[in-house]
Amino acid sequence: MFNFIDLFCGTGGLRLGLEQALAEFGIPSQCIMSAETDKKACESYKLNFHEDPYRDVKSVSNLPHFDMLLAGFPCQAFSYAGKQKGFEDTRGTLFFEVARILKESKPKFFFLENVRGLVTHDNGKTFETIKKTLDDLGYGINYLLLNSSHFGVPQNRVRIYIVGILNEEVKLTLSSDSGSSDSHKFKDDLQTDLFSQDRHITLIKDILEDKVDTKYLCSKEFTDKISQALHGDLNKIHGYRLTDYRGGNAIHSWELDLKGKCSEDEIDFMNSLISNRRKKIFGTHKDGKSLTKEQIFTFYDAEKFEKVTPSLIEKGYLQITSEGYKPVCGNMSFEVFKFLDPNSISITLTASDSNRLGIYHQGVLRKITPRECARIQGYPDTYKLINDQAVYKQMGNGVSVPVIKNVILDFFKSNNIFECKKLTA
Repeated sequence: MFNFIDLFCGTGGLRLGLEQALAEFGIPSQCIMSAETDKKACESYKLNFHEDPYRDVKSVSNLPHFDMLLAGFPCQAFSYAGKQKGFEDTRGTLFFEVARILKESKPKFFFLENVRGLVTHDNGKTFETIKKTLDDLGYGINYLLLNSSHFGVPQNRVRIYIVGILNEEVKLTLSSDSGSSDSHKFKDDLQTDLFSQDRHITLIKDILEDKVDTKYLCSKEFTDKISQALHGDLNKIHGYRLTDYRGGNAIHSWELDLKGKCSEDEIDFMNSLISNRRKKIFGTHKDGKSLTKEQIFTFYDAEKFEKVTPSLIEKGYLQITSEGYKPVCGNMSFEVFKFLDPNSISITLTASDSNRLGIYHQGVLRKITPRECARIQGYPDTYKLINDQAVYKQMGNGVSVPVIKNVILDFFKSNNIFECKKLTA
């Protein structure tokens, strides 16, 4: 029997990956202890594994023998989406609870998962501290930075996976690969055959439900706004984001008439301004940049500029500052902020925004359903879901199950773990 513990277990994604990997070896397993403090996550865990993991990791001690420690220790302290305070953040210090349990129990193996920002946080000092701590405990370690999109998961999600063996070096055949920079680049890479033939690729269209509840459909008012901005062709919405902060695949407030209707020339000017003002020739800062008339005239017709700008200023889309002209970003808090491209992958799911991802499917604009969200993380359809808002948050916080499975499989095989009978009795 392969015994393990599941710390900061969330909804059980690490456990699912481990159990799937062990099943391929025909190895029975048992979780002897799980720990999680989020009550909704505990509800999901209990529903699927018939165990209540509600406990504080700080209270965990004197455990019976186990073979492997799993921990997706809190990532907010190291995340690009957070304030990156690292060990200054209380959540960051929870890594040392993992280290404490490793020191007390000395399991043969561990598996840790975290955000990619862990590697670079504080110029690499945070990760060096983690590696030194594990080394001082007698563990050989190895780690990988992997993109979920390379493992049959339709999501651009890069995470770090750290594995360790007590008193031994760790071998792995997998190599770190952060993959395509975003879902648009992924689609380009896919079309130019940059992916190896044996790589399992899943696209958004492969995980969509054929029948969804009407509660997931976008409102008529919102649909009409999007249709108007796209001149009636909703097929153009694939991969578009609703934002005033970027050009390219974006729909802006001036295209949605949020502060008043704009002419085609006015829209063209605002789009040109948004697309050009981030260029390095105008300065290194990205948002909030103002451009002078002279700078604008390098990419926009001067005569047209004099015609469109007074109206745009009056409506509130454009502002004159002491430094020049800058767009005034509107309130873009719509029911969907990003429409996924069915022929590509999803952006990285987050706890705050997973409920606002959309799709144009079967002739309608709608939100991604909770089940689709779970599929974007590679959770099997046998996994039971609780209420919608909790699931959106949980999947944004969760792990990509197939990646966990593949890393653990490689870990087991590369180190001959079962063949050499390294498990203690």
